[in-house]
Amino acid sequence: MTLKTIKVLKGQLLQSKGDLNSKIYIIESGLLRSYTIDDKGKEHIYMFGPENWLVADNCEPSVPCQLYIDAIEDSIVNVAPKEEATKQGADMDAILRRLNSMQNRIVMLMSSTARERYLHFIETYPEIPQRVTLKMIASYLGITPEALSRVRNELAQRK
Repeated sequence: MTLKTIKVLKGQLLQSKGDLNSKIYIIESGLLRSYTIDDKGKEHIYMFGPENWLVADNCEPSVPCQLYIDAIEDSIVNVAPKEEATKQGADMDAILRRLNSMQNRIVMLMSSTARERYLHFIETYPEIPQRVTLKMIASYLGITPEALSRVRNELAQRK
């Protein structure tokens, strides 16, 4: 598989919803995120991609992408066309980490409290709370920033 290493600046958009040129991004350094924006303009973060993680849209090569992908920090990213990567096999460790994270996230969104989601988030991504805004964390958890503040305050009082 041919990977191209690129430098991505904070705020730079790598993929837009509707793009047909889906790629796989393996993060060497920095932080990416994938997200969607609903009809009301609200942003919903699908996942974060810290170092040694893989970020990609799950769409087929001929189907428009569902997600935006951008850089939260200046980053160095290895990029491959999705079609090429799937034919030749991408970094299996990164793929398995991503699949495991997504499965856990979906199960939690179906059945966990806001407190449980936040605790799992800081366990899964221990370095990310210092790198992103609370609004982004709330979006990822599927709760309001106010609900996240209540959870964080409750946890701080228990210490």
